[in-house]
Amino acid sequence: MPADPYSSEAAMGAMELALDQFQLADEVGFDWVTTAEHHYAPFSMTPNPMVMAGAVTQRVRNAKIALLGPTIPILNPVRVAEEFAMVDNLSHGRLVAGMLRGTANEYATYNVNPAESRERFAEALSLIRAAWTEPQPFGWQGRYFQYRGISIWPRPVQQPHPPIFMSGSSPEAGEFAARNHLKLGFAVTTVPLAREAARHYRAQAAEAGWEPEPEDILYRVAAFVTETDEEALEALRPAPVGGRNFAALDTTTFEAAVARSGYFGRDEVAQRGRRRMQGPPEERIALGALVAGSPETVLGQIRTIREEIGAGIIEVVINGGAAPPDVARERSLRAIELFGTKVIPGLREL
Repeated sequence: MPADPYSSEAAMGAMELALDQFQLADEVGFDWVTTAEHHYAPFSMTPNPMVMAGAVTQRVRNAKIALLGPTIPILNPVRVAEEFAMVDNLSHGRLVAGMLRGTANEYATYNVNPAESRERFAEALSLIRAAWTEPQPFGWQGRYFQYRGISIWPRPVQQPHPPIFMSGSSPEAGEFAARNHLKLGFAVTTVPLAREAARHYRAQAAEAGWEPEPEDILYRVAAFVTETDEEALEALRPAPVGGRNFAALDTTTFEAAVARSGYFGRDEVAQRGRRRMQGPPEERIALGALVAGSPETVLGQIRTIREEIGAGIIEVVINGGAAPPDVARERSLRAIELFGTKVIPGLREL
């Protein structure tokens, strides 16, 4: 996005709101809160999620802090290992480590070839694990990363290292996670696609000699909770944001170039399609891309998702609806409160 509509006041307000949301989520009983990495866009202003996570450790005292996460193929893996370890210490061992390849557009940020993303990811992950676990200084001469000597301080609190999740919507990702005993997460997808991907992951894990537990599978879904179903659906009707409809921006030319690089893998059609989910709230709810309505309705929707996918972790991205910033702020805080006090107690019983 061009920066001409940028407002420092709006940006500072958005970051303060995020910290308020995290703190409230902690207070009303959420198990964890999440930061993620994205670049060059107004919808997610955390180009370095480690910085945000460091701030979150000072506001969130009980919940885990899930960094889901840095885009490791385009970063310095040793720096990532060090920053993860710092957050694990700042949070007293509450870090959840997400290792992500990133969305297609991220590769323009630091001029990294998306055709190399899977190989870079595999090498970066191996290097991060080694940096966390090797007790003696060591060198690294890989294809993409070379270091004369590595010996990070501080070390992670959790031993041998924090739990590791990776995104697993593609068959290649599920196979890699299964071979390397990693936890798997699904985001920006639908229940039918995630159900098949989870089945593939479990099958590959069985071939590798182990069986994933429900807590090894995460499903991320947009969520909006209000007192009534009608209120939620009305608030979620599409509307332009700040005079621009960001969902309508044309990224097809760049994505086509990335697709030709092999970034999306062998199921390119499904992977590109799941990133363009549009439509009315009712359609997205039916696909499991959104949970919305009263606490009772949302609980039922999440129960269905859990049963369909077998995911032991449901991560909700709280939505404030299509509204001016002040209204969206209050709606989001109310949604967090309702989810924590009315939905989470029911989820504990599943």
